[in-house]
Amino acid sequence: MAEQTSADMRFVILHGKDSYLIVERLHALARQLEERFGEPSRFDFDGATAQTIDVFDELRTFGLLATHKLVVVDKADQFVASEERRRALERYAEEPVEHATLVLRSEGWRPGNLDKLVAKIGAVIKCDPPGSDAAAAWCQRRGPKQYDVSMTPDVAMALVERVGTDLARLDMELAKFGAYLAREPEGKRAVTADLVTALVGQSREEAAWEIQEAVLGGRPAQAVRKVRELVEISQAPEQLILWSLVDLARKLHDASRMLGEGVAEGVVSKQVKLWGPSMGPTLRAARTLGPTRAARLFSDAIDLDRRSKSGLAGELPRTLEAFASDFAARCAVRPARA
Repeated sequence: MAEQTSADMRFVILHGKDSYLIVERLHALARQLEERFGEPSRFDFDGATAQTIDVFDELRTFGLLATHKLVVVDKADQFVASEERRRALERYAEEPVEHATLVLRSEGWRPGNLDKLVAKIGAVIKCDPPGSDAAAAWCQRRGPKQYDVSMTPDVAMALVERVGTDLARLDMELAKFGAYLAREPEGKRAVTADLVTALVGQSREEAAWEIQEAVLGGRPAQAVRKVRELVEISQAPEQLILWSLVDLARKLHDASRMLGEGVAEGVVSKQVKLWGPSMGPTLRAARTLGPTRAARLFSDAIDLDRRSKSGLAGELPRTLEAFASDFAARCAVRPARA
């Protein structure tokens, strides 16, 4: 089965427990489609509630403003639980339309005949966290490439032992190291074991909580003021602020998904690693967003992080203000309809 996507693919299945890898693979596919066809029109469906006819109508209808469509079905394991839907997808995989690419993504997945058919025309990619050795090696490769920091194998393994093998969490730590060491001369931005001990752990959430608290309050103006205060008064590194927002978006994404599946709040807090004053506001915001909106927020946060590293985010302090404002607005509790 293919492990990489391409613009030639019209059907892709992304499944596994590493949400970071799933989002990254989807972003890669979207970029490949944009390079080939121009920016695609994207349509997202919640697999728990989506109707089969709606998904297929979107796939088969030509777009008016774009030459290609990207149709994404989240919680795809629930969507294909129906035998009728699974058979319909199998028939579609045998003759997909050329003007659209269908992506099924899900944490859980039961392989079957659909996988075999998709593998012939696209990709079935498993996105699970790697083992400890592979995760440490990934940190050593990604650190210099994305954040201009280096680390020895022993330090990389120490980081993995503290954080685990989830690539989203590891990437957040690497971003934090990059922000912390940004003022050091090039070639001397090395992450040491002492730095891992000092910066990784509960203190990470405590350090990030100031901007996260402002965003979770659901008040855009307050979030903008906090970004300005951190940048202009506290002289906080902009990348550290961005790391905090991406980290919160990841937690909301994971928490909303589990809450939507009926998992108890205590279990969710433990799995997402919420504690102290962050627990209540984060869970409330996760319920407000719901799984679909939280997934889009996490995707937008990762996209902003990518653009900031490529110099495509404009004036970063102002971009952070705008993103924090939008983030807070999405977390705001909407008044009940009369």
